[in-house]
Amino acid sequence: MTKEPEEFDFVMIKPSHYDDDGYPIVWWRTLIPSNSLAAVNGIARDCAARQVLGPEVRINLVTLDETNTHIVPARIIRDLRRRGARALIGLIGVQSNQFDRTLDLAREFRAAGLPVAIGGFHVSGCLAMLKAIPAEIQAALDIGCSLFAGECEEGRLDEVLRDAWRGALKPIYNYLKDLPDLEGAPLPVLPRDALRRNSQSWSSFDLGRGCPFQCSFCTIINVQGRKSRFRTADDLEAIMRENHAQGIKAFFITDDNLARNRRWEEFFDRLIRLREEEGIKANLTIQVDTLCHKIPNFIDKAARAGAMRVFIGLENINPDNLVAAKKNQNKITDYRHMLQAWRDRGVFLFAGYILGFPGDTRESILRDIDIIKRELPIDVLQIAFLTPLPGSEDHRTLLERGAWMDPDLNKYNLHHRVSHHPTMSDAEWEAAYADCWRLWFADEHMETVARRHAVRPGGRPKKAVQYMNEFKMLWEVEGLHAMEGGVLRRKRRKSRRPGFRRESPVTFYPRYALGTAAKAWRYWRMYAKAARIVRRVESDPARYAYSDIAIQPVSPDELETLDLFHQTAGGEAFVARKQRQDAIMEAVHAPHQPAA
Repeated sequence: MTKEPEEFDFVMIKPSHYDDDGYPIVWWRTLIPSNSLAAVNGIARDCAARQVLGPEVRINLVTLDETNTHIVPARIIRDLRRRGARALIGLIGVQSNQFDRTLDLAREFRAAGLPVAIGGFHVSGCLAMLKAIPAEIQAALDIGCSLFAGECEEGRLDEVLRDAWRGALKPIYNYLKDLPDLEGAPLPVLPRDALRRNSQSWSSFDLGRGCPFQCSFCTIINVQGRKSRFRTADDLEAIMRENHAQGIKAFFITDDNLARNRRWEEFFDRLIRLREEEGIKANLTIQVDTLCHKIPNFIDKAARAGAMRVFIGLENINPDNLVAAKKNQNKITDYRHMLQAWRDRGVFLFAGYILGFPGDTRESILRDIDIIKRELPIDVLQIAFLTPLPGSEDHRTLLERGAWMDPDLNKYNLHHRVSHHPTMSDAEWEAAYADCWRLWFADEHMETVARRHAVRPGGRPKKAVQYMNEFKMLWEVEGLHAMEGGVLRRKRRKSRRPGFRRESPVTFYPRYALGTAAKAWRYWRMYAKAARIVRRVESDPARYAYSDIAIQPVSPDELETLDLFHQTAGGEAFVARKQRQDAIMEAVHAPHQPAA
């Protein structure tokens, strides 16, 4: 008789984090799935196919994203015991704001004797940048968790799974100094059941890792390194075909800066061929830098390949602030050229913008937001506090200086203030942040953005308003950033954060039901108001005659006339330097120009 294979479950959990009321942020449907979860699942799928635990062991893969699934450790533990399966609980892609929730989950699994491994940016960033292990990570080690730092391609997950099977997990697996090659590596994919928990047919993947820049607020450069590594066009095609077979047509490419991927043209050419010859279309969201327009054909091919939304790390319009953050690659004189190039191709523009650089005041912040609204054709400004994320140079600097940083890691999500500003009071900084959200997503500005899209033949003002309204609704109704958002908030009474009182069923369920109904009413009112804006814009007989400064073609004299260059801190000095540099270059090239 053939012996039944033994069971080993690799349970991969992407934790959420707690809201301000102590409940994990869980939705009925989420917007975008976790790329970390997809990447580890793809590697684990390869491990199972290669039978890394031997032919007598069946590896079962379970992927759970807490943002759309209630994680109840007791249920997982009961199922494993009922089936007699051994297991490894992997807490995947854990960011700093998710670490407290992660530790609470880990305690329950460890109390049941299950092995637990924790990986992600918080563990990797802290081990990369700090001299000593911080208290929360030491707490994980103290209860018997294993830590994984770095990336788990090239057989590293094999080692972890084998150690877990033998009951001999190491305390720390540190691969930070050994970055794997991505060419031909297992593909980041999620199973159909996990993808169905998204609100639309979305998935995510990476085509490269690492960034050559040195922004002081960034953690990526210290975890994934400054040396860029890339997948191949064949890898991309395989990702597209597998997802297309599951009905997935929209993708968030998570590369921090796709414009610095030296294979970008191969990727775009392959996507263009799949789109134009086979009808395999990709609706893409990509991330790029402010210099991408200087790469010949980059924006043209990105649009042809299916780029519908582009996220740009604008960060600030004050040159002095950009220098302070080591964001030296951002030149404010390039902003309008770059943004106009994307807009001309009908691409929606999302830009990251950080508040709280040393030179900021509440007055300067509000002035700058007004300048951006008037002079730059950005659709959605993703506003964030300057946050010393663990794993960044900023965090290490403040820690070594002994400066105050909020001890509650749950707040390190970019929309909570977690440090003090050198000149603004805490109240001023927080008020400026709230004012910026209110000003950018005001009804009047939503209508202005809609008119900027309506004036283009084939423009999509409805989609522009939809994007803005999604950000506005989630911020105003839920108090959350849209990247944490989803459809229909779910709460589990027993999952409240330790330290918060567990509510009685008599009060919890009525309050939850009434709160959900009240939110639905607010969502409906805001949706209806946005729809009225769209109807007003689309029905305007003069829609194609609209113009404003932001969408007017770049002109030679605007360096002398726009507030972007004269009202910002360091703006005039930056423009003066550029004009001197241009004059020098013109003088150098003049003798080599052919005579008239």
